[in-house]
Amino acid sequence: MPLSEQEQRLLDEMERSLYHNDADFVSAVGGGRGRLNYGALVLGILVGILGLGVVIAGVIFHQPVIGLVGFVAMFAGVLLALRRTRRGRPAAAAPGAPRAAAGAGKNSASSKSGFMDRLNDRWERRDDDRE
Repeated sequence: MPLSEQEQRLLDEMERSLYHNDADFVSAVGGGRGRLNYGALVLGILVGILGLGVVIAGVIFHQPVIGLVGFVAMFAGVLLALRRTRRGRPAAAAPGAPRAAAGAGKNSASSKSGFMDRLNDRWERRDDDRE
């Protein structure tokens, strides 16, 4: 069932507020935003194929230690292939400065309090009304 226009706007506003107010969460969850490192991908595939060959050699020669080394090499190859490049940290530090400046005045702080803060206040008022 698709979202209505109002629900879509509300969801978009919540997402913008999250990106604006919680930079630590965004940096932790936004790991998929890095660019794919193609050199690491190719190297990881080659290490994985080499590891598979070592596992097969361990089975042929009935040596579990060789098979274990091959498995570790395959695992390392997969980890290497899935590695992404990271972006620099200066962009993450920048949102902290405007937030500190926004708190200087009472009106500016209340006008930029964020959607989630207003939603939380409404929820708390709702609980207070029930009591």
